[in-house]
Amino acid sequence: MKNLFLIICLISIFSCSQKSEEISTKIEGDSLETQMIEAYNAGVQAMEQGDILFATKKFNEAELLFPQSEWAPKASLMASYAYWKDAYYSNSVNELKRFIKLYPKNENLNYAYYLLAMNYYDSIIDEKKDLRSLTEAKKYFNIVIKQYPKSDYALDGKYKLELIDDILAAKEIYIARHYIKKEKWIAAINRLKVIISDYDTTIYIEEALHRLVEVYYIIGLEDESKKYAKTLGYNYQSSEWYKESYRIFNKDYKVKKIDQKNESKKNLLDKIKSFF
Repeated sequence: MKNLFLIICLISIFSCSQKSEEISTKIEGDSLETQMIEAYNAGVQAMEQGDILFATKKFNEAELLFPQSEWAPKASLMASYAYWKDAYYSNSVNELKRFIKLYPKNENLNYAYYLLAMNYYDSIIDEKKDLRSLTEAKKYFNIVIKQYPKSDYALDGKYKLELIDDILAAKEIYIARHYIKKEKWIAAINRLKVIISDYDTTIYIEEALHRLVEVYYIIGLEDESKKYAKTLGYNYQSSEWYKESYRIFNKDYKVKKIDQKNESKKNLLDKIKSFF
C-alpha cells in the first residue's frame, strides 16, 4: 500500500467531501467555472475508480480552464498525487516542479516539496546503480526540513534521510572493500573518508574507521593508522571493529587475504563433514 501518511495529508489539504460543496457555492452562473468544477470532480471520481491517467487529464483541464481560481493549484497537486499514487514518478516530478514554479507562495508548498522528495525516494530501484534518485530525494527532504522544520513532513523527512544516508554509506563501503581487495589503497582511503565526512551517523562509520586503520598500517603510515584507531576506540570502544583494529598493532598481526574460492570450498567441506 502506498504511503498512508501522504494520503492522510492530502485528505487534510482538500477533503473530497468538501470539494463540491465549497466550489459549487462560488461558481453559480459562470459557465467557465462550471466547466472547471465539472472537470475537477471528474478527476476525483476517476482517481477513486483507479483510472489515474484520465484523472490527471481532468485535473490539468480544470487548472487550465480557470487558472486564477484558488482551486487551480489544488488541481495541479491532485494531478501530482495521482501520478505518484500509480507510480508514474517522472510525470509526478514534472507536475510538482511546475507547481513550485507557478505557485511559489502557495500554502501547500511544503506538501509539494515533500511529495517531490517521495517520488525520488519511491523510484529507487537499485541503490547500487541509481544514486541520482537517492541524492535528489535527499535534496528535497532537506528543503522540507530546513524550510518547514515544525511540519509533520519534516519529521518523516528526517527519518527517511537516515535511511538514505545508510544506503549511500553502504555504496561507499562496498566500493572501498572492492578497492582494498584489489590493493588500490589510495582509492580505498578516498572512499572511506567520504563515509567519515558525510555519513558519520550511519551504521558504517565503525567499519570505515577500522578500514582506514588497516589500510594506513598496510602502506606503512602507522601514525595515521593509530590516529584512526584512537578515534575508533574513543567513540566505539565496545565495537567489534575496534577489537579488530586493536589486534592490528600486535606484533603477530598479519594482513588477511581471503581467497573467495578456497573459502567457499572450506565452507562446503565443513558442511559435508557435519553430516558424519
